[in-house]
Amino acid sequence: MLDLVRHWLTQMGVYAAHPTAFFIVTAYGILWFIFERDTFNWHALATMATWFMTLFIQRAEHRDTQAIQAKLDELLHAQSRASNALTHIDEKEPEDIARHRHEARKHD
Repeated sequence: MLDLVRHWLTQMGVYAAHPTAFFIVTAYGILWFIFERDTFNWHALATMATWFMTLFIQRAEHRDTQAIQAKLDELLHAQSRASNALTHIDEKEPEDIARHRHEARKHD
């Protein structure tokens, strides 16, 4: 059950970085304005701005992480002594990656 929750949380982070997330938040804001106009005030605008900034930050972090992973994959493929098993470690859950790094440090 815990693995399912961890996987779901990781996927939610990936989905938040997708451009569709911006569309969803925009659609929510438009619908909020249409159906609850009396509650759409400065606080609502601040809420929408916070959501958009969160999505921008998440997208930038996701882009940077993907770029770093691509560079590391290229280095691993170029290095003849590198383990090919590490090329897919970015598909694992963060806790599994931390566990792998801890184990690798024990052997150094």
